[in-house]
Amino acid sequence: MRHILIALLSTTIFGGIWFADRYPDQTGYIIRTVIDGGVQLAAAIAHKPKTVAGLKSAYDRAEQNQEKIRILIVPGHEPDYGGTEFKKIIERDLNVVLADHLLGFMGQNKKYQVFTTRTKEGWSPEFSDYFKNQWDSIVSWRAAIREQKTTMIAAGTHSRMEPAIKHNDIPRNVALRLHGINKWANENDIDIVIHIHFNDYPGHPKNIAGKHSGFAIYIPENQYQNSTSTRAVAEAIFRRLEEHTPVSTLSGESNGIIEDPDLIAIGADDSANAASMLIEYGYIYEPQFADPVDRDPVLKDLAFQTYLGIKDFFDPSANARLYNDTSISPYIWSKPIQ
Repeated sequence: MRHILIALLSTTIFGGIWFADRYPDQTGYIIRTVIDGGVQLAAAIAHKPKTVAGLKSAYDRAEQNQEKIRILIVPGHEPDYGGTEFKKIIERDLNVVLADHLLGFMGQNKKYQVFTTRTKEGWSPEFSDYFKNQWDSIVSWRAAIREQKTTMIAAGTHSRMEPAIKHNDIPRNVALRLHGINKWANENDIDIVIHIHFNDYPGHPKNIAGKHSGFAIYIPENQYQNSTSTRAVAEAIFRRLEEHTPVSTLSGESNGIIEDPDLIAIGADDSANAASMLIEYGYIYEPQFADPVDRDPVLKDLAFQTYLGIKDFFDPSANARLYNDTSISPYIWSKPIQ
């Protein structure tokens, strides 16, 4: 009987997804499904996850100006809220500086169309408008994807996973805006999403340098549909960053690339179509970030290595990897980094 119910459930859900994909104007977020002998509501989200082959094919077509690779850069946290701090250094401000550098490098490649969620002035207009005008839709969409995940777990097609690293709780409205960014990315056919962050660890005093260092890249847990494409792009970026930056020493991050089921930014509950990753570029108190003289050239080079990693993913032979590629050289350091 259980097998019959699972088969019926799968047919209903995926048939509903097919219908939603084919007739989006006639289909809402909710369809009826049967579970354990009863009837309940379950979300029907039409997934169109980006694949490695699909991304590379789109890049090839961009050669003929038929379309561009659409990349969304998300400086972590909100304009006036969130993120770690060290003395007078505020993470959310560092995120924007690195994002600006990355936008500059990306703009040099005519095959990319690049968007950002916010600048030094605040939310980008398309996102401030989207949050204002689509708020109720975002709330409904979040409820739908959560219901769908619950349904999939009940059916045995997904399992409940625990993250390797415990994440801080965030206010409801902040979480909804993160979901809104995913929803916007899906609706606007974004290919790659990169969330920019700097790290810290629980219990660390805000005015004393901590014991951990290094970068880490978070990607979706492997049962999520955008996991494979995300890992492929993340591995290319990882190889570039690793040439100049140590991997995180925090337990759970030492592999450098960490699968996570719960981070909204990268598609919690299987909600993102794009190859979506969150990069912790280092710990905020590390000397190269703490020193105001050294900080900007280092942030610029981290952006450059990220840009080269994406370029490696799409066309490694054309990029002719040079292991000393850096935006810093021939930078003259005014003093040793302590």
